[in-house]
Parts: sequence; structure tokens; C-alpha cells
Amino acid sequence: MGNELIELCSKIKSEISNESTFHLGIGNLLLLRKQLLDTILQFKVELCRDDFNAMPFIGEDGFHSKTIAYSIWHIFRIEDIVSHTLINGDDQIFFFGNFQERIGSPIITTGNELIGHQIADFSASLDLDELYKYALSVKVITNWIIENMTFADLKRRITTADRLRLESLCVVSQSDNARWLIDYWCGEDLGGLILMPFSEHWLAHIHACMLIRDKLYSK
Repeated sequence: MGNELIELCSKIKSEISNESTFHLGIGNLLLLRKQLLDTILQFKVELCRDDFNAMPFIGEDGFHSKTIAYSIWHIFRIEDIVSHTLINGDDQIFFFGNFQERIGSPIITTGNELIGHQIADFSASLDLDELYKYALSVKVITNWIIENMTFADLKRRITTADRLRLESLCVVSQSDNARWLIDYWCGEDLGGLILMPFSEHWLAHIHACMLIRDKLYSK
């Protein structure tokens, strides 16, 4: 991942925390998301289907120990859950777009509970074209949510009602690898959520995908 994107992420954090530069920060956040999405789209051009299921770093610590297909699923399930269930209080795109059936996914969760070869098997089960359609749909509507936020919105906290609605959907596994997400999200204000699921989370997982890609084609 280029240093310029890391620096842009840091710049966004500084800009959105100041009312006078808030709109600049929002503009830069949308720019960062566009550049990162372009990388995800490029994977589909560069890679064969089996590459999306490959785990060249299996057993290592870090996001690069997953697969590219899993990472795309994980990024956009989390964003969909946070954008709609916690911020907008409306239906997730995953459900109203019937994406579980379209993608062929055996799960509706973020995938945090999957380990080892479960991740590869899960990745191989996904319809990649539909997964990409889901990712693009989530990104477009989240961008609209971001564009319509005000500086005052950043201080809004997640309510008990928001948390109960999230828990009722069973979209976060109760495994030790996943259930902490609910406490994490519900402990943040909207400013914190913008900086993790909507930007830094993308950055970390897409960087991991690039490491996987580069390892596969380093021979």
C-alpha cells in the first residue's frame, strides 16, 4: 500500500475532527474510498477465480492470512451492518437485495468466526460477480450517507436500541473471534465509525489482499 494513501488516511482523521476542515475531510474520505475500490476492481481484472480463494500465508498472524474473496466479503458486510443497522437504522443491502442467495454464501455474518481452511472453503463457495455487485452497492449508499453527514453528527453515540436491533439480526457471530465487534462498534461515536469501518478497515484489508496477490505472482 502506497505511503500516499496512508498519509491521506491520517489527513482525513485530522480534517474531520475540526469543523472548519470537516468538509475537506469528507471529500478526502470519498477520494480514499474511490482509490481503494479501484484496487479491488483491479483484482478482478488481474486475477483468476482460484486466486481469490488462495491462502499463501495460512497460519500466519495478520489479515494477509485470509483470502481476497473473504476480505471483500468482510469489508462490505461490516460496512453494510454499520451503515444501515447502526447509523441509518434501516435495512441492510444484504437483506433487501437478497444477496445471501445471489452470492451463495452459507453465512450472513462478518466472517470473523471462520478460521484456517474454513476461510478457503467459504471463499470458493461465493459467486464472485454477485459479491462484487454487493460491494459496489454498499459503497455507493455508504458514500451517500457520508456526504450527508454534518460535523455535529460525528458526536452521535450508538444507542441501546441500536445495539438491540443489531443483536437481533444475528449478523455477528457469538464466537470469541467475532462477538467483541458489537462492543467495539457500540462504544464508538459516528466519528469513530467513519475512521474504522469506512476507511482504515478498508486500508488494512486491501493492503493484505495486495500482499496475497504479490505472493501468488512472485514465482
